[in-house]
This record gives sequence, C-alpha cells and structure tokens, in this order.
Amino acid sequence: MDRKEILVNKKRIVIKVGTTTITYSETGNINLDKLEKFVRVLINLRNQGKEVIVVSSGAVGVGKNALGMKQKPETEAAKQACAAVGQARLMMIYEKLFNEYAQLTAQVLLTKESVTNKECRRNARQAFDELFRMNVVPIVNENDAISVDELSYGNFGDNDTLAAYVAKLVDADLLILMSDINGLYTDDPKLNPQAKLIHTVGRIDARLEYMAKGASTELGTGGMATKIKAAKIATAAGADMVIANGENIYTINDIMAGKRVGTLFLSKEHRKDRAKKPGMKKKSAEAEETKS
Repeated sequence: MDRKEILVNKKRIVIKVGTTTITYSETGNINLDKLEKFVRVLINLRNQGKEVIVVSSGAVGVGKNALGMKQKPETEAAKQACAAVGQARLMMIYEKLFNEYAQLTAQVLLTKESVTNKECRRNARQAFDELFRMNVVPIVNENDAISVDELSYGNFGDNDTLAAYVAKLVDADLLILMSDINGLYTDDPKLNPQAKLIHTVGRIDARLEYMAKGASTELGTGGMATKIKAAKIATAAGADMVIANGENIYTINDIMAGKRVGTLFLSKEHRKDRAKKPGMKKKSAEAEETKS
C-alpha cells in the first residue's frame, strides 16, 4: 500500500497543533494568520465529509502574555492561572475564526481520568459522538487549570499524548501531529547534518525509540520521545499517525493527499497488510525509506 491509498480515505481525523505551530517564537503571541489558515484547512476537510477534532496547545503561553509575564510561570498556581486565562482567549479566537464559516465549535477539556476511568471514558465518548452527530468541531485541551500533575509532567504530560488518547477514545483512523520538526530522523538533525528523515515506520522498536530526542523549544513541552509514545498509543488503537512540520500549515493538505511528507507511523492493521507483501517481513522500521 502506498501513502495515498492509506491516507486519502480517512474519515475521522485528530489534528494536534503545538505551541510553536500557532504562536510567534519571538513573542509567544498567537500567529493569527497561520491560525486562520489552519481553520480554513479544517473547514475544507469538513466540506469533504470528514470529521475533525483539534487538540490545541498554547493556553499557558497565551495566558502568560495576557497577564504580562515576561518569563514562563514557575509555580503550579501561576501555571494554572495562565492556563485558565489562556484557554479562554484561545477558544475566543477559534470561535471567531470558525464562525466566519458558520461552523460550530465546542471546547472539550479532559483530565487523565477522562480516558482511564471506564465510566468517565464512556461519558467522554458519548459527548464526542453527539458533537459529531451535530456537526460540531471539538477543540480539545487538558484541563490545565485543575490538572496540576499535567503541568508537572505527571498526568498526560503533553498534548502529543493527549491527542493519541483522544484518537483512541473516538476510534479515529488518523492522528496528525503538527510540530516544529519535519518528522523522525535517524539522529538529531540539528547536531548531525548526515541525519536522514524516516518517511515510514512499520514497527516501533528499541533502536527507533533511542533516536527520539527531548524537547528543544522554550514554549513546547513535547519532544520526539513524546511523539513516539503517542505513536505507540495511536497505532495500537488502529489509527495511522503522521508527524509533520507545522511551519506551513497547508502541509495538512499534502498529508491528506498522500504526499511523502513527514513521518508516517503505520497502524497495526497496515503493518499486517505490509507483512504479507514479499520482502517486507524482514525490514525494520528505522531501516526503511530514510532518503531525505
């Protein structure tokens, strides 16, 4: 199966945008031009009959700026306050942009209990299903104002992991992580110019996990290690996952068209399909398609 065959017919899609994707690195303020383009991309996906869920980072950073703080908040209370202020502002902007296309949105704030507790998980799934039935676009974030553990990296820990759990919760068939990196490399491309982009991952093994590097941005909390963790969750649940660079938000259109951008992690179903093809069984994930 080629990428186009795998991706073009996806129906339920979770798209996570990182802090560095929707804010200006110099100021930490919202990049309104890019966010407007992002919403336009989402509306176009909706026009094609697809269901989309947005997992949006940025609340703490937006709140920090709104409150006039020059540095990242250090105390849990300050982080919670920034999250509460920032989430409201972020949703106000999303609501305004989606409203230009007469598209309803809904804010969904989750905690780890929402996906680990059986009853809470059932209630969360029920809410998402009803929102889909009503043609509403859910915009998801962790409830940072009360989830102290998350802000200390002890709960979801990051929105990559949150997005993967959301994809699992709603039985999505595709998870897209838009970040400040092009995808998974054989080594850190910032340190090693010989590092090559891995285009397709069929299996996540120890060597591939070793390639993962930590966070490299001031505002973001998720590095490549968190994305590998997200890939494990999503692909085990039956969703393919793509990591791509969010610098050009229209890259989402390229992904949906099956173009060879970013790194595609194959779901367990597609791994089985691949294994049936001659010569595929012995190929390890990291050895495959590493041409830059």
